[in-house]
Amino acid sequence: MQGVIFDMDGTLIDSEPMWKEAERHVFTSLGVQVSDELCAQTATMTTRQVTEFWYRNFPWTGKSLEHVENEVVDHVATLIFENGEPMEGVNEILQFFYQKNFKIGLSTNAPYRLIPIVLNKLGIADYFHGIYSSEHEEHGKPHPAVYLSTLKKLNVAPSKCLAFEDSLTGIVSANNAQLKTVAVPPASEFTDKKYEIADLKLRRLSDFSESHLNQIQTSPVGALQKIF
Repeated sequence: MQGVIFDMDGTLIDSEPMWKEAERHVFTSLGVQVSDELCAQTATMTTRQVTEFWYRNFPWTGKSLEHVENEVVDHVATLIFENGEPMEGVNEILQFFYQKNFKIGLSTNAPYRLIPIVLNKLGIADYFHGIYSSEHEEHGKPHPAVYLSTLKKLNVAPSKCLAFEDSLTGIVSANNAQLKTVAVPPASEFTDKKYEIADLKLRRLSDFSESHLNQIQTSPVGALQKIF
């Protein structure tokens, strides 16, 4: 293996609650009836898809979709800058691959302008050789485009790269790009069988070890090794 690509939201930074807060703040101000049930449907969408989703369900007047989308992103950026915290094991896993001279990339559905905010907030920007957002692609995850573009930036073949993801959508995206995948799902979903499409499942990033790397290099795609 020569490269590793990380998802951002929910994988590197604990930002999912911030997205929910921003959605609720911005869309409620427009008269949208934001419910937990509907919010759950938007968790893995791009910000444009989220904005279109709420507009379809509760159309508003006075502000364009682009303006509202930017309001949500601005609110998230503020929350990250003020309160952003890394997911457990971020520094350990990045140092692990850095010491092995891996090319390190980032592939996210979040807008590109949030990437440097997150990386600088966490103090990890210098680890990355290539970063990319699906906002520059026609389709976001689960489409593989964002991963394929990141691989080009890293100059690494899919067969020589693995991906770390916290969501099923992200794992499908990486699998479709022919990468080996490591699932680090939310604690509440750890036993959910949907993550069995990954090659490896861990409770936290810092659990990844030399033996896991050897294991994932030799295992066929989709051969999950459950780690509890």
